[in-house]
Amino acid sequence: MTDTLTPDDLRRVDQVVELLRQSKSLLFITGAGLSADSGLPTYRGTGGLYDGRDPEEGVPIETLLSAEVLERCPELTWKYLLQIERAGRSARPNRGHEVIAEMEKRFERVWVLTQNVDGLHHRAGSRNVIDIHGTLHQIRCMRCAAERAVTDYEGFALPPLCTHCGGVVRPNVVLFGERLPARQLATYRTETERGFDLVLSIGTTSVFPYISAPVLDAHHLYRPSVEINPGETDVTEFVTVKIPLGAAAALDAIWTRYNA
Repeated sequence: MTDTLTPDDLRRVDQVVELLRQSKSLLFITGAGLSADSGLPTYRGTGGLYDGRDPEEGVPIETLLSAEVLERCPELTWKYLLQIERAGRSARPNRGHEVIAEMEKRFERVWVLTQNVDGLHHRAGSRNVIDIHGTLHQIRCMRCAAERAVTDYEGFALPPLCTHCGGVVRPNVVLFGERLPARQLATYRTETERGFDLVLSIGTTSVFPYISAPVLDAHHLYRPSVEINPGETDVTEFVTVKIPLGAAAALDAIWTRYNA
């Protein structure tokens, strides 16, 4: 992999390797750019499910995937939840997920703060995961609150109903207009208050305040941070090292040279 990188890429990779050698605790902040390397499409990004167009109803996907529409017209929200789950059903953890899981075994303290709801970090072997937007693979009844894990949505009705009480079920994800889940938010606060030797922001535009905050905190506390993203983001100007590459390629190169 490293033989395809430019000299500038390798210089930046080696800077990250040196930062890793000086660190005992790591925070990975991951977004859609990491899962994209597994072939999982985004909603609005280039090549995404709804790139440049609204769904069939002529309503923005952000509206259809909102708590308000789920409550009022659950079959409409579920129509698009089924599309999104089906589009990513064959996705598997990529080399980026694997590297992060391997690092968890080698450093004293490693946490992953992910916006992704696909569960790929867990499947790659990461244990310390804050899935701040929840997961598609855990559903709960909106009436009796019964929960269960699911592998996929194959055979789901439109909308799917609870086997206990017949109420409409929903995935344990944060829909537009909803608050962050209490359990994940509590873990987020506990771990970020402890601080990290190195913060790595990977494949995310960092538009949400709780996603950009650890990078900005590192900047203000004079601690190092890294961004892996082909484009410029809201935190680019604040990081110590910026690697303008795809997530999986960059992480593989970093880990290869770290272990050389």
